Amino acid sequence: MKIEEVRRHMTTPLTAPAFAPVVPRFTDREYLNIVYRTDADALRAVVPEPLRIEEPLVRFEVMKMGDVSGYGPYTESGQAIEVSFDGERGEYLHAMYLDNFPATASGREVSAYPKTVGSPGLYVDNGVLVGTLDYGTLRVATATMGYKHHELDAREAERQITVPTFMLKTIPGYDGAPRVQELVRTEISDVVVKEAYTGPARLQLFQHVLAPLADLPVLEVVSASHIRTDLTLAPVKPVFDYLKGAQA
Repeated sequence: MKIEEVRRHMTTPLTAPAFAPVVPRFTDREYLNIVYRTDADALRAVVPEPLRIEEPLVRFEVMKMGDVSGYGPYTESGQAIEVSFDGERGEYLHAMYLDNFPATASGREVSAYPKTVGSPGLYVDNGVLVGTLDYGTLRVATATMGYKHHELDAREAERQITVPTFMLKTIPGYDGAPRVQELVRTEISDVVVKEAYTGPARLQLFQHVLAPLADLPVLEVVSASHIRTDLTLAPVKPVFDYLKGAQA
């Protein structure tokens, strides 16, 4: 394979790439979102500067992807922390757990999503929307919400899922030191809200050394939403370079 051919490949193995070279379109992405208040000191220990914490709020999410171009259906779960950067309010993606390797590899390599292996689930059980996350054979999160109790305004639903998101992209060099270390920003675009609901909710987090969601304890459930939508993820853009110590 000639040098110019190698340069055209985004990922390895060269003859069987780990993920497709496409901009994914999400069709029928179903969200269970539970926003909860947590310990402020616990947040300060995990949120990187120059992001600022305005309120100690975390959003636990389970997302069931009905269809995704390049990846097919899969399920994802994680935590997003309410933050601000340079006066703009958004969320810092703290942890994400998936059951689809191409989506995991693409999210980490092309963008900066903090994705790792996990077994999330989203289903209805006896009038309750249930979101779960297992790591290996162990349960690390269980969320429940009353199923379609109250309609949520579509504009409010869109506002909830289109806030800017910030992530930390770190790529080590061969000496073990960071070769790339940036704070990046992205957002959701081309949104079509198909259904949106709110209602009572509960969230349990369980201690696990490699899936430490419970390090951000649930002190109070603030709100919950159940949203079904189509959307596209915008490319990430660097906003702060840690190696230079300056905004990008």
